[in-house]
Amino acid sequence: MTDHGVFPFGSKVKVLRQKDRSHKDVFVLGVYASAVHAKWVGADGKQKVAALAVASEPGIFWKGNQASKIISSIQIPPSLGTLTPAGSRFNGPSGQSLDDCFLKPLGIDRTDVWLCDIYPYAMVNPNQLRAIRERYARLASKYRLPEASLEPAPTRPPGEARIRQIAAELRQSGARTLILLGDRPIQWFLQAFQDEYKRLSDFGTAPAKYGLLHQFELGGHKLNVLPLVHPRQASRLGRSSATWGRVHDQWIQRGAPALL
Repeated sequence: MTDHGVFPFGSKVKVLRQKDRSHKDVFVLGVYASAVHAKWVGADGKQKVAALAVASEPGIFWKGNQASKIISSIQIPPSLGTLTPAGSRFNGPSGQSLDDCFLKPLGIDRTDVWLCDIYPYAMVNPNQLRAIRERYARLASKYRLPEASLEPAPTRPPGEARIRQIAAELRQSGARTLILLGDRPIQWFLQAFQDEYKRLSDFGTAPAKYGLLHQFELGGHKLNVLPLVHPRQASRLGRSSATWGRVHDQWIQRGAPALL
């Protein structure tokens, strides 16, 4: 298995796959897996990092459950303080958004869907990389802690081999509908099979054009494709587009298409 890095304090980055491999009518494709985040407080009682990535999420589109149990299993020298769960907006927000803002409006739940990420393991944004470099790395050698080696959030497609893997997983699922969450799944997966659509806005930015089913043939397999915003936009998580958030809200209000 390919090594995808190590979190601060030693947990290895895990590759996450759909656990229930039975037939599913709907396939959901995201970008990359999330991480479990801890608040790191020093032995002096002062906060070192509000939300530090310390472990892989236990499942794809995790909703934050058992964060305390996962974090309590991580060993940290007492002289470096303690780790406790970061706020709910750091643990499982994308998974909760998937349920509340996508699956529920569509009238389906997780037992009906096959979940997948283009990059099936945790990666971190520039803020996390900075926190690791400025807060953790300085202490790692002094206390003989494992070196943190997380990959930065992706800025380019994963390559043909991964595209083929996703396509094979899609065929294995038996899904009739493919939901793409945001621009990246369109740019990095759908575009491998067609040239017309390169981003979400290519399907139309007007509310009446958003959230419609489109039929494509992907590697000889015909299915409906439902391009939607990333959960970040739907739930206003961090830096997000207010315009796309409003368009998604209107899609929910007028009634999402029936998939099953």
